[in-house]
Amino acid sequence: MNIDHNAPYFNMTIAACRTAGARGGRARARNLRLRKARPTATAASVPTPALETAAEAIAVLDRQFPWLIGAEKSHRIERAGKRPVLQVL
Repeated sequence: MNIDHNAPYFNMTIAACRTAGARGGRARARNLRLRKARPTATAASVPTPALETAAEAIAVLDRQFPWLIGAEKSHRIERAGKRPVLQVL
């Protein structure tokens, strides 16, 4: 029993651990070679998404869901003798 290695390999001999490690190393190298051989996307082929500001996004949501208008704003509730509490409605 080999207790010097991590949990998945505790019942393997040193030779079996080396074989398992070599198998993983070969798989990783093969995947790296395949990844490098694959053509990469160029900047011209990737379309740029339309940029939307936060204000524009809020306006769109306000039109779609009128009952949520102003939900992004926080409101302070004043309580007697205590600090104001921040409440999001």
